[in-house]
Amino acid sequence: MTSRRLIQVCAASFVVSVTVTPAATQTADPEAIVNALVAASGTPPNVRAGGAKGVCVKGSFTPSSEAANLSKAPHFTKAVPVTARFSMFGGNPNISDKTKPVTRGFAVRFGDPLGDMVLVFISAPMFIARTPQQQLEGIMARRPGPDGKPDAEKIRAFQAANPETVRQAAWLNARPVPASFAGTDYWAVHAFTLTNAHGEAKVAKLKTATTAGQLGLSDEELKAKPDNFYVDELKERLAKEPASFELVAILGEATDPTDDVTAPWPEENRKQVKLGTIAITALEPNATCDAATFDPVVNLPDGVAGPANDPMFAIRSSVYNISLSRRSQGK
Repeated sequence: MTSRRLIQVCAASFVVSVTVTPAATQTADPEAIVNALVAASGTPPNVRAGGAKGVCVKGSFTPSSEAANLSKAPHFTKAVPVTARFSMFGGNPNISDKTKPVTRGFAVRFGDPLGDMVLVFISAPMFIARTPQQQLEGIMARRPGPDGKPDAEKIRAFQAANPETVRQAAWLNARPVPASFAGTDYWAVHAFTLTNAHGEAKVAKLKTATTAGQLGLSDEELKAKPDNFYVDELKERLAKEPASFELVAILGEATDPTDDVTAPWPEENRKQVKLGTIAITALEPNATCDAATFDPVVNLPDGVAGPANDPMFAIRSSVYNISLSRRSQGK
């Protein structure tokens, strides 16, 4: 018999009630996810429900000679401008840069007159949930109670029932907190299909690999840092030279899952192709990044396609648009 339980998330202006059944068989409403994110983080008005704390930057992308062999997208045929945003996970705009274990984000918009290409990366090769329903349940299990603290028993029960959701935290806990937004790798955790001008298609996961190397902080170094050090560190870094990342395609094999973003591919055993170099050159006014969403679902060119069987991919558009709409209305 399938167990069912009623979970309620309350905030100042709304109540979300859902009857939870196995995550694999349910599809969460995008607005319920946004409401839960806001309730869990106490997100103030005019702030993103996710990635609330961040900094807007600009630069360029220069494709490699191999890129066009994999994709006919115009962004892989010539140098194009880039607008990007580094961020901290979650809806709390005051989260400490020292927080562990949470992902750092890197959303990138590759410009082109024929249409932009948007890719969204996080600093781990897997996501925290396999389905939208599982994500919603996980958020609600961690929501602080009346005492301001999450219920540890609820979290343990959720994790026991959904062991794949702890993979990301375990991966992050095994590594130091990044010393810089520019000193860590980022993954677009979904599987994309790259198609070249000859109609040849390859399934791949995309990754941005920092050319600065993995810059991590020791426990002592972390204690000495203020809560907000990433932006100042980035300013100092960019005053000397661009922050560079190699955009890499990790080519999949038949055994690699394309419908489960909690399951990373064994990339050390997969062929990797350099698609080009992203060079971040300067900070950009945050209003530039706040004016629109970084939507990797709708902003993809011919030659790059998102997965058709990944339930976490398509829902991104709705969640992002709801959050943007609320920000634009001062909510």
